[in-house]
Amino acid sequence: MPRFPCPTCQRPVEWSDAALWRPFCSERCRLIDLGAWMTEKHAIPGEEISPDGVQPPQDESDDPPRH
Repeated sequence: MPRFPCPTCQRPVEWSDAALWRPFCSERCRLIDLGAWMTEKHAIPGEEISPDGVQPPQDESDDPPRH
């Protein structure tokens, strides 16, 4: 069975149905990772949005011409 490093602590994790917390080695490592996402230490890059959820209008000069 293949083994991969835990994303949090790098401990080897067997990639099988028996590994309950896969890809993490334990619930603790899973919760550490979840906390990093919740506190925005991990993030997926993208455009910033305002706190009210309304995006500012984009400059239309950057858009390709429409026919």
